[in-house]
Amino acid sequence: MRSATTRSAMLLAAGRGERMRPLTDHTPKPLLAVGGKPLIVWHIERLRDAGFRHIVINHAHLGQRIEDALGNGAAFGVSIEYSREVSALETAGGIATALPLIGEEVFPVVNADIHCDYDFTRLAEPLARLAQGHDRAHLVLVDNPSHHPEGDFVLAGGRVVNADRPLTPHPARLTFSGIGVYHRALFDQTPAGEKAPLAPLLRLAIDAGRVSGEHYTGRWVDVGTPARLAALDQQLRQTHAA
Repeated sequence: MRSATTRSAMLLAAGRGERMRPLTDHTPKPLLAVGGKPLIVWHIERLRDAGFRHIVINHAHLGQRIEDALGNGAAFGVSIEYSREVSALETAGGIATALPLIGEEVFPVVNADIHCDYDFTRLAEPLARLAQGHDRAHLVLVDNPSHHPEGDFVLAGGRVVNADRPLTPHPARLTFSGIGVYHRALFDQTPAGEKAPLAPLLRLAIDAGRVSGEHYTGRWVDVGTPARLAALDQQLRQTHAA
């Protein structure tokens, strides 16, 4: 049982990884390795080092393999609990279903199929601010990758703005990194166990002026294809060999 002072985080690992096939036909995408370790382990270690010692992982496709690989988290210095989905519930549905395991009012969520060198201690400020009750989310945004040139949102004065809203001057669009901090109230109207996307909830909260953000310019890769996976693996191995 986790201590009342142990901070919680969630890793999203329920996706099928269609674009990664045939690699994901027998291996869940978060267990694909880069730089000598599975994608999800990089996140577990970084979250642990930032003080998040209780990690909730949702899974669906080949989920038992994730549990077999990670166990209860003791090997990584954390405690892991699993939110098991029969079929993937999408992001908001997955988070809403896992809320009883997370237990906290405010918590970070990270997509398990990205790779980054983001320092999760940077989330201390938004975690504290969201706990005060006004904002409902804090999003980490990155420069638009070549496969997503239009971006998702605009960042203006530390606030996230929907990209279709006219602003003067016109800040550039940025891409949501898959790293966010959420207040559980964001999911009040999302039934547990039902499919629900995150984007509509975020857009409503953004229009209500209740979403902050930051622009992260360090390493970030959306590991969405075998080619990107291979390129990242080579880059990490070369970096560690240097």
